[in-house]
Amino acid sequence: MDRIRSIQVFVAVADCQGFASAARRLNMSPPAITRSVSMLEDHLGARLFVRTTRSVRLTDVGTRFLEDGRRILLDLEEAEQAAVGAHAEPKGELSITASALLGRMFVTPILGEFLNSYPKVNARTMYVDRVVNLIDEGLDVGIRIGDLPDSSLTAVNCGSVRQVVFGAPAYIEKQGLPQHPEDLAGHAIIQSLAVTPSRDWDFQIDGSRTSIPITPRVQMNTNDAAIEMALGGWGLSRVISYQISPFIEAGRLQTVLDEFELPPMPIHVVHQEGRMVSGKVRAFVDFMVERLRADEHIN
Repeated sequence: MDRIRSIQVFVAVADCQGFASAARRLNMSPPAITRSVSMLEDHLGARLFVRTTRSVRLTDVGTRFLEDGRRILLDLEEAEQAAVGAHAEPKGELSITASALLGRMFVTPILGEFLNSYPKVNARTMYVDRVVNLIDEGLDVGIRIGDLPDSSLTAVNCGSVRQVVFGAPAYIEKQGLPQHPEDLAGHAIIQSLAVTPSRDWDFQIDGSRTSIPITPRVQMNTNDAAIEMALGGWGLSRVISYQISPFIEAGRLQTVLDEFELPPMPIHVVHQEGRMVSGKVRAFVDFMVERLRADEHIN
């Protein structure tokens, strides 16, 4: 049995949700498709599909094996490309993850430039406000903010950002400028749970990291919502510096308590090092790092 070909057939059946349509895609006969899947199931000792007269659907084992099968085929494609020097012309699907606002504000425009430069590459993004495991999710590249735990990932530092407290000038003029973190007790606080769910905000006071309790009037589950409420002059909030940089430049927001900020948080572009780095990943990482390092909002 040609196991690689059997995996290709299995993935095609899963994608097409049928044996006949997979046969047309692969230019094979339906009986040949059926034999190939049956031989793979016999080899694995497990059923991959539940077949009825009207539908074909994956079993639990099949669902898990589909992700592994895609990765096997991708590894094979990348190995073949590297062997023939295809890394000089990146191609194939590139998958990227970043936090939601970082993805929208920075990754998306840079990705657009990259795709314009490399027309044989297509892309898939996952913008979520959580740390995504690249290996488990089958992703190529991640853009991470903060210190990185020890892992098997290769990380390239490309700048840093800060946690900042901010408000609208009209609010600050009306309620007064806080001079010390303890002054936050006298202000309306808009807490972004996406930054921290804790009711303590940490500051650098007299050279030490110090927690200051806050009593939020409102808690928002996204940074966008917290920023929007602060823009309306409702109170003070705290997010990461790049997230409000356009509003700072426009004079619609201003930061406070700058001298008590925590040390900057690094930004890294990360990718898997255990696997051979493909041409598209290498090209994208270099492209992203160069653009981020040149951006004035990431210092």
